[in-house]
Amino acid sequence: MLSAEELRARADSLGWFHPIDLGQGVVTRGLSKGPFLGAEELPDLTGKSVLDIGAWDGYYSFLAERLGAARVVALDHYVWGVDMVAREKYWAACAQRGELPDHERDTTEFWRPELPGRRAFDFAREVLNSKVEPMVADFATVDLDTVGRFDVVLYLGVLYHMKEPLRALERLRKVTKEVAVIETQAIAVSGVEELGLLQFFAGDEFMHDFGNWYIPSLEAIRQLVRAAGFSGMTTVVGPESAQWSGSKRHPRLAALRRALQRSGTPSPVDHQRCAYYRAVVHAHV
Repeated sequence: MLSAEELRARADSLGWFHPIDLGQGVVTRGLSKGPFLGAEELPDLTGKSVLDIGAWDGYYSFLAERLGAARVVALDHYVWGVDMVAREKYWAACAQRGELPDHERDTTEFWRPELPGRRAFDFAREVLNSKVEPMVADFATVDLDTVGRFDVVLYLGVLYHMKEPLRALERLRKVTKEVAVIETQAIAVSGVEELGLLQFFAGDEFMHDFGNWYIPSLEAIRQLVRAAGFSGMTTVVGPESAQWSGSKRHPRLAALRRALQRSGTPSPVDHQRCAYYRAVVHAHV
């Protein structure tokens, strides 16, 4: 058994995204500052089978295990296999030149078959004496029969990274027996809450990340979930958690406002408030 000092040294030698409690007072120094989902944002996992898509370092996989799940599978591909340091250097160079990156290089030039990004997950799994099962697969392309179906599927921080969000949710539906928990970056626009909006980013304009594509409104999430074949949706964290931008008009809404006016929308509102936030919904089978 590692001492607390040895545990801290080993943990600090690895790259983490989440703050995972490894015991002995050692919590990994994750890049993300949250907020993180807890038991109150998740369905009852007691005795359930759980699939964690985009598991990264396993934060939610291990949480599901602690919350009583009978079986947990942690599925990842991109984060585990891509050399993130090399990719970030390339993306930074693209941003400086004002160019869009070639995303095909992620799984060719930057791909590492030894899966360096999985080392943190494997270390945490060993230290926690966890029975979480790792699965290396690209959920967007893998044969879903090889994945199986699970009572609860966690789809956290993934949807806005998908080039084809409806197709992604259709695949999510196919592996879900009871409920899928979807967490995503979302947009709230005061005055047009009833519209299913998808804001698209071709470059790194959203959070300086070339991997962010579509930011949906809550109504867009609802419609996507419906189109994907789920029977309904429960909102767990919605726009009320958003921090509004105040009276200053959001520059990206000007075109939307002009389009609504041209379309003859009755009593067009002055869209002066816009916010981005983390939406959490439960999509029911």
